[in-house]
Amino acid sequence: MSRPILCFGEALIDFHAEGTGDAGFPRAFVPFAGGAPANVAVAAARLGGAARFAGMLSRDPFGDFLLDSLERAGVGVADVARTGEANTALAFVSLDARGERSFNFYRPPSADLLFRPGHFRAGAFDDVAVFHVCSNSMTDAELAETTREGMRRAQAAGALVSFDLNLRPALWPRDSNPRPSVWPALQLADVVKLCAEEFAWLAEDGALLNRLWRGRTRLLVVTDGPRPLRWFRRDASGELPCPQVEAVDTTAAGDAFVGGLLCRLAALEPGAFDTLLHDEAGLHEMLAFAAACGALTVTRQGSFAAMPSATEVDTFLASNPQGSLE
Repeated sequence: MSRPILCFGEALIDFHAEGTGDAGFPRAFVPFAGGAPANVAVAAARLGGAARFAGMLSRDPFGDFLLDSLERAGVGVADVARTGEANTALAFVSLDARGERSFNFYRPPSADLLFRPGHFRAGAFDDVAVFHVCSNSMTDAELAETTREGMRRAQAAGALVSFDLNLRPALWPRDSNPRPSVWPALQLADVVKLCAEEFAWLAEDGALLNRLWRGRTRLLVVTDGPRPLRWFRRDASGELPCPQVEAVDTTAAGDAFVGGLLCRLAALEPGAFDTLLHDEAGLHEMLAFAAACGALTVTRQGSFAAMPSATEVDTFLASNPQGSLE
């Protein structure tokens, strides 16, 4: 069995709009368990991977709901801490006709912002294959340093470190510039995942790739919805087409992609990552699997609830060869 994937950061409640009243406002909001790193952990577990979640959950009813949802999804929760000092973060999600989402967040204050280095469980990183984080745990200075400390501890233990920028401007203080906070984390990551808009945003500073390669990064993947994804390593780059599906809800597509990618990375023998990077057929096969995970997820509503199983992904790939290397 693959070694565990440890995902760190926020778990929150996504309230999805349902129905439209006479005045054009949503008739109701339905709660779904979510939060980017929690979504990735669930995606990996649904695919048969060994996944754990580390983060701070409130002792409120929403925190209980999140803990129960993680456990029901097969995610290990030994690394979860609880607090009564803050409530659970909430996100209200609205979808347009193409399934594209927009968010309204109720955070801070929230429980996930209170995790500190001392909350990492002793031995948490000893058996980990991949440690995964995103920028949502960098909107607060103390939590940002906790995130970077986790990345350093994971690398010291021999784990690969994964970073999905997953930039949500509404989570950052008004008029703040997230770049000074996210760049140190980008340069601590072995694997970086960006969407096309994030790639363009980071490139505004110039020399994006050169700056990444000066850090630890060895693989950059850039997704662009249904359009071809791009991959970069220090000495080469390429593209891969993505499956074409009818989108219902894109909320967790990127997290499902990352979950699929990390499952394949966690299955590698220790030290085999660089070998994979230079095996283009193997790299494309791994990325096609991840893209299929994302494509299947957008055909369903929700976050945890939308994640596909390995059997569903294999069946989908068999009937959608566009997403695999021929």
